Amino acid sequence: MKRILIAPLNWGLGHATRSIPVINALIANKFEPVIASDGEALRLLKKEFPQLQSLELPSYNITYSKKANSFKLKLIKDSPSLLKTIKREKKVTESLVKSENISGIISDNRFGVRDKNIPSVFITHQLRVLSGSTTWLSSKLHQKIISKFDECWVPDHNGSKNLSGNLGHIGGFESPIKYLGPLSRFEKQNLEKKYDLLVVLSGPEPQRSFLEIKLLDQLQSFDGNVCFVKGLIENEQRKTQINHITTYNFMASQELEKALNESELVLSRSGYTSIMDYAKLEKKAFLIPTPGQFEQEYLAKKFKEELIAPCCKQNDFEIEMLNEIEKYSGFKYLQYDLNYKKLFNLF
Repeated sequence: MKRILIAPLNWGLGHATRSIPVINALIANKFEPVIASDGEALRLLKKEFPQLQSLELPSYNITYSKKANSFKLKLIKDSPSLLKTIKREKKVTESLVKSENISGIISDNRFGVRDKNIPSVFITHQLRVLSGSTTWLSSKLHQKIISKFDECWVPDHNGSKNLSGNLGHIGGFESPIKYLGPLSRFEKQNLEKKYDLLVVLSGPEPQRSFLEIKLLDQLQSFDGNVCFVKGLIENEQRKTQINHITTYNFMASQELEKALNESELVLSRSGYTSIMDYAKLEKKAFLIPTPGQFEQEYLAKKFKEELIAPCCKQNDFEIEMLNEIEKYSGFKYLQYDLNYKKLFNLF
């Protein structure tokens, strides 16, 4: 069995969770996935696949500033450290390829996880990287990195009906691009409603905690049953019940799939992986983008303008805003059959 290194970025949980269907497909097609990441992303995948080998990569240590408008400045300030980490990551990867007999690489937004001697794939939905007035520069830099890989896999539809919009669809980019269709670890099930609202949090600190505190306060006056998943990957799952709110520190995939199918409405960030999940499950959702993250702000605005899901800024949220969901269509699933056997021929 050929061993394929699959390495998602540890920035929120989205890169790790959208790797799950790819890992399952590798196993189904007689490959042996080897997981490589760091932090919560690595912990999550170790819980999902305890039977697989998992390796730790250098951490990018991406955190948010407390003020949203300082996020870009903080990234610029942290860039020398980030570049050093990417160089270390590349050396670690080259060493792992030899020591672990790796035949191919699938990197989800980890810039240094590639090797010129074996097929290396980069997964991203951001061929265009939004950064305000410097979007042209951040996009060019990202495209330059992508071009060093043998292929770029975009988890979206190739056409006008898509989820990533201007992020995942650009002209004049010559690297080999394959559109996979949206990737989700979930399946739609017709289950009896248990929760009126499911809250799913994720993303880097301190903004995750800021939103948790705000929502828990606002939800005290919510009329209905609430399931609140904090997105904190810890050694043991903790569940608390206070009045109409059931709180979990985290849920494994099967539990979260069940909770999503049992919930009438969802409240979460507008991260792209969450969007793919809601499309697969055809959910109605309210979106609160992470402050200062241009990508999430763009996606939230896109789906509001398309009358699919309402959104608001984090500081502006009031519980009464959830009533707006009734005016929106919710996400719909567009069928896409991905031929993994053909996709994996690269290896």
